[in-house]
Amino acid sequence: MLEDHVKSPSTRRRLLAVGTRAQVDAFVAFLVEAGYSPVTVEQTCRYLAVLTGWVRRHGFDDDFPAGLAAYGVLAERGRVPECESTARGARRAGKRYVQFLREQGAAPALTAPCDRIPLLGAFHRWGVDQRGLAETTLRLYEDVLVDLVDALGDDPGAYTARNLRDFVSARSRPHGGRRGETIVCAVRAFLRFLVAAGRCRDGLPDAIPRFASWKLSSLPKYLEPAAVQRVLDACAPTTPVLRRDRAILLLLSRLGLRGGDIGRIAFGDLDWRSATIAVAGKSRRRELLPLPQDVGDAILDYIRYARPPMRHQEVFLTARAPHRPVNNGTVSQIARAAIVRSGVNAPSHGAHVFRHSAATAMLQHGA
Repeated sequence: MLEDHVKSPSTRRRLLAVGTRAQVDAFVAFLVEAGYSPVTVEQTCRYLAVLTGWVRRHGFDDDFPAGLAAYGVLAERGRVPECESTARGARRAGKRYVQFLREQGAAPALTAPCDRIPLLGAFHRWGVDQRGLAETTLRLYEDVLVDLVDALGDDPGAYTARNLRDFVSARSRPHGGRRGETIVCAVRAFLRFLVAAGRCRDGLPDAIPRFASWKLSSLPKYLEPAAVQRVLDACAPTTPVLRRDRAILLLLSRLGLRGGDIGRIAFGDLDWRSATIAVAGKSRRRELLPLPQDVGDAILDYIRYARPPMRHQEVFLTARAPHRPVNNGTVSQIARAAIVRSGVNAPSHGAHVFRHSAATAMLQHGA
């Protein structure tokens, strides 16, 4: 396997100096199965050989992830012998190798905050079981709550209205209003869990004031139907990427789906005979929506002619290897690129503007 993809004897020799033949061959197979091109596989191995040489010289043979972290710190300071582009490629290759080692069980897996901090683990389970919160929402909250536990400790009995408000104020200060609202929501949700578990006094969640906002102070930002059509026309299905983007944009504009909803669409959710699609939104309750002809045609066109031949159950995958299901961020980038390409003067450039546009069009037609 190694000889088939890496032509340089020197690169092969350096790779085999830190891994067994079976391990290196397995890594090459891992790259091939992930959808990387032969050129990228060889380039990745060449960069990895650079990194493994540094790791071996500095005594990190038995802990490659620690060696990668140390190399990254020095590379950011310009204190490695390689030029900036080579060092960047070496770090990128090292991250792929560490991912491979973790999947093989040869390196310790990353631990989430909910696994590392028992209090957050209990909150995570409560959020899923009792509140129906999505994993993405919980990860967003836990990013804030790790800082809260670090600042105030893991004894909820010591939490007071004053130190909680001080934490929220300090944590929100570097951010804008929207991020500040998320921080407040995270802390209030955590406090509601503590009250439910009998670990802090009632009323403490109400001690955290919400950010000032006024409902209906502005109308939702949307595009007129003609502008939506211009964006769709800018995604003529002439390349694999544009075939995918057009199908995603049709789902956004015709059905008003969220970016996260699109990332979770699996083959089993599509019923071609009844022309329906099953979608589970924030409530995680599956609902059947009609599948318009043009949307179905675009999805089918993508599956037949553009989708990478991967085993993922999700329909929409990233265009570049490693091919994985798209997420909310990917869908927003697709929407932004299409709007820019079309030249439409949009009020916002994210995926949500299409959801608002679909809802506005329905209201205008008497829905």
